[in-house]
Amino acid sequence: MPHHVCNGATLGCSFGLAPGTLAVLPLRRMLTRSQPAATVMDHQPLVNVMPFGACTTPSNPAVAAATAAALGVLTPMPCMPVTPAPWVPGTATVLEGGVPVLNSTSTLQCVWGGTIRVLAPGQMTELVP
Repeated sequence: MPHHVCNGATLGCSFGLAPGTLAVLPLRRMLTRSQPAATVMDHQPLVNVMPFGACTTPSNPAVAAATAAALGVLTPMPCMPVTPAPWVPGTATVLEGGVPVLNSTSTLQCVWGGTIRVLAPGQMTELVP
């Protein structure tokens, strides 16, 4: 069963070498476990989505350059997520300010090809208005 996601959730990227976290700014009325509830619009790099250690995809220009400099040996570089589009699909039945709430089965795409998933939602109970 999917869980609603809140500030402090643990995230993982398919090309990242470490988990990242989700930061949800305290701008909303809806809380879950005394933390701001996340929506599909909480996708901004370094505001909401924190880096995942090092990135391992050659489609990332920094990784490609480092790999070329290492004569073709894959060389991970610091992760800088680029996530211009919202999370999908969100929870269609629960809205915060007209925006779907983020649930633990939603995913986020990085332009470098990584798929970001929720590893731990930050809570295991439902939302409280």
